[in-house]
Amino acid sequence: MRLQGRLFISNKTTDIKEVTYSDDSVPFSVELERALILLCRELDIPAPMWMAKNTKEFAAFRQTIFFSEQYVEKVRFDKFQIKQLE
Repeated sequence: MRLQGRLFISNKTTDIKEVTYSDDSVPFSVELERALILLCRELDIPAPMWMAKNTKEFAAFRQTIFFSEQYVEKVRFDKFQIKQLE
């Protein structure tokens, strides 16, 4: 799985990173979670709270957006978008 992450401040992209994670022995949801954690480490941000809206968006569009309210800690950006790449 290739996952791209973008950080936004005032609707402007401030950082873009991409990670690849593959483990055929685990379900897709576990693979996605591990790729997301790797991506957050690359961007040096905390992992967001995954909500039902994120599941619906990711299932429909292979991408979702996390807003600053979805973090326990204060973050330096307005939103974080992840997208599964082919």
